[in-house]
Amino acid sequence: MTEFELESKDALGRVATLTIDDKEVTTPALMPVVNPHLTRPALEDAQAAITNAYILHESSDHRDEAVIDGVHSVLDFDGLVATDSGAYQMSVYGEGEVDVTNSEILRFQEEIETDVATPLDVPTPPDVSCEKAEEDLRVTQQRFQEAVDLDVEPALNAPIQGSTHPELREEAAASVYPDGDVYDIGAVVPLMKKYRYGDLVDLVAASKRGLGSDAPVHLFGAGHPSVFALAAAFGCDLFDSAAYALYAEDRRYITVDGTHDVDELAELPCSCPSCRDSTPEEMSYEELAQHNLDVSFRELRRVRESIRQGQLLEHVERRMHGHPDFLRGLKALGRHRGQLETLDPASKGTFFYLGNPWRPEVHRHHDRLERLEVEDTVTVSPRKDVEGQRMALVPPFGPVPTALRHTYPLNAEVPAPEEADHAAQEASVLGVQRLAEAHPDVDVRLEHPGWRHGELENLERVEVHDLTG
Repeated sequence: MTEFELESKDALGRVATLTIDDKEVTTPALMPVVNPHLTRPALEDAQAAITNAYILHESSDHRDEAVIDGVHSVLDFDGLVATDSGAYQMSVYGEGEVDVTNSEILRFQEEIETDVATPLDVPTPPDVSCEKAEEDLRVTQQRFQEAVDLDVEPALNAPIQGSTHPELREEAAASVYPDGDVYDIGAVVPLMKKYRYGDLVDLVAASKRGLGSDAPVHLFGAGHPSVFALAAAFGCDLFDSAAYALYAEDRRYITVDGTHDVDELAELPCSCPSCRDSTPEEMSYEELAQHNLDVSFRELRRVRESIRQGQLLEHVERRMHGHPDFLRGLKALGRHRGQLETLDPASKGTFFYLGNPWRPEVHRHHDRLERLEVEDTVTVSPRKDVEGQRMALVPPFGPVPTALRHTYPLNAEVPAPEEADHAAQEASVLGVQRLAEAHPDVDVRLEHPGWRHGELENLERVEVHDLTG
């Protein structure tokens, strides 16, 4: 039995309790990847973990223990355990190198008493042709349906493939919903390795459009803490990380803003137990791996608390300003602001403008301008000594009725009109245009403090005045 009970939400992010049989996980959550052949991390902070059923299936060291005592015994972990099917090995080494069928690996996952099993999907890499992506997707869909028909005991992961074709991702999601228990957006690791966060957001947004709002979503392979807030804002609930161990093998030290060669650090900028008891030169593989994992858990605690406080998008903006390539993800989030607005709470914590005007709150305000009752002439202005009906010019919202200036979200902490940056000016001007379009019989006048944005020249049916002369 699978339940997904909502506690708090912000944008499309949600703090929820995922219950699978007797195992509970508070989401958004990290599932550390545990390879039984390698050093196992301390999992005290983990409520869920993931391991590879295909590796166990082929293991001379651990297969018998997994079959006799179960996968939880192999991992020495009592929390929720999900198992991958061998699709990763197939993506790296080719399908011919995975010597197991879909039904065999599903039955094996049932035999080792995993909590969540995964069919042998086909992970299609980015940028292949639509024909190739569709061909692979059909195989994945057939194998998922086979998993449903087998009626295996564990809960079932529903893979969502489709390469970098949003229309296929949406179709893939719709084809498996609601027959899965957890919905896995796969084959996105190559995008993250190349910092293609804009493409990542587009594919997650497309996948979410094909799912119901009650679907727990797992972003497969999203293991670096820099991406957690962005992915959570679009409704990803589960992440899995082998990065903590893989990076440690290369002496790479994870922070929320990026990754460093630990041997090039003069001192360790973290106060976790591994860092407090070591120096960059002395740090062992085990200590480095544990630090990397602890940083990931700490970031997810911050993400969950940001959701509870209604400050997730502010947290996303802070994280996305940590690297130029991250900003593409932030811009992509803005492209889908209408989709975000559908489930974003209508009232929450104070809006802090941090440079991104394409927020669901701004989108909602522009949509609601048509509800206003306005006189024959209205002036949108930063001045207060305006004759006739006046609306305040409030970047990035644009026109704001003075009576609503101190209500959410228009009571936002935003720049003064004369300090508005280029993006805030653009959003404001577009808001004025929406006001004019919503009230075609009203004369709209915009007064601005010397703005030079090109959108001013594109305004239609709006009289524009530069207050600086």
